[in-house]
Amino acid sequence: MWQRIWRGWDWMLVFCMMALIAIGIVIIGSATHVNKIGLGGSDLVGKQFLFFLVNAGLVVAMQWFDYRKLKPFAKPIYLVTLLVLLAVMFVGTSALGAQRWIQIGPITIQPSEFSKLLIIICLAEIIEKRFNKLDTYKSLVPISIFLAIPAFLVFRQPDLGTSLVYLAIFAGMVFIAGIRMRLVQNIVGIAVLLMPFAWFILKDYQKSRILVFLNPNIDPFGAGYHIIQSKIAIGSGFILGKGLFEGTQSQLNFLPENHTDFIFSVVGEELGFIGCVIVLLLFLVLLYRAIYIARNANDRFGMLLATGITSMLCFQLLINVGMTTGIMPVTGIPLPFISYGVSALTTNMLSIGLLLNIALRSKQFMF
Repeated sequence: MWQRIWRGWDWMLVFCMMALIAIGIVIIGSATHVNKIGLGGSDLVGKQFLFFLVNAGLVVAMQWFDYRKLKPFAKPIYLVTLLVLLAVMFVGTSALGAQRWIQIGPITIQPSEFSKLLIIICLAEIIEKRFNKLDTYKSLVPISIFLAIPAFLVFRQPDLGTSLVYLAIFAGMVFIAGIRMRLVQNIVGIAVLLMPFAWFILKDYQKSRILVFLNPNIDPFGAGYHIIQSKIAIGSGFILGKGLFEGTQSQLNFLPENHTDFIFSVVGEELGFIGCVIVLLLFLVLLYRAIYIARNANDRFGMLLATGITSMLCFQLLINVGMTTGIMPVTGIPLPFISYGVSALTTNMLSIGLLLNIALRSKQFMF
């Protein structure tokens, strides 16, 4: 079995994931070594590395079961996901004005991160039954309601960013399932018309983020501070960067959340344009391999799983990089594999593990 896994794995996908995680651990160490954030900068690096090792073991262990065996468990997984998201509302811990975490001993987990992968599994099961049948509004209603319930629970935390990730996952999966383009055009048109009314359901800080996205200078020491400092950090890195542990914006505390949401700004400042290009190229190759796996999956369930994972990773990459460079509003979406976060790292690595599982079983001659 070990030889089959060794020969059947998509090693380019594995290499890109490992390279991104390695870069992330180094940048987390650089971003936190001066101020000893939380438990201490070195402890954050240690925790990230420890959970990388644990998750690496899980990724290998995942190859022993057939991903298609997940299909009968889709509904129980969905119910458990809803229960955990409900639990966050009642027993969750708060930070930075949001209640998104559950404390389990010394570990703080973010259920909304894990829910993204769980929802992909559930959506794959329900969409597979409607493959090439998504040609009316009626055919979309069950799937939309199915997704709307967990998305609403996450939005209430509040976590608009993860809610939007759900939407990106949904869009990618129904597209690959053959949704009628006329429906897409009508839905986009309706969404554009309703967009002004969405303003009234946003919280004040979310409205502020949109306003400062349009003009950061309206509140340069408040809501616009993150964007301004992030653009300064990236711009000051020039071509080769200032060097690891030498970024002034990051090391002198001008750049907030420099080890989580704004870690790409640290990459730009300390590794420069070249470092940013290397990171983006690694992501590009990783996403290409994920698309390749989706195209070559043996069955529709596997194709939908791979498409959902690809949509999730691609959307998070675009939003995070767009946010740090000032071309997207600020949202709490981490940079996959690089930002510090036990829950996010676990979810992303298990997602890659599932992709490897699909790729392994697409090579029928091996089994």
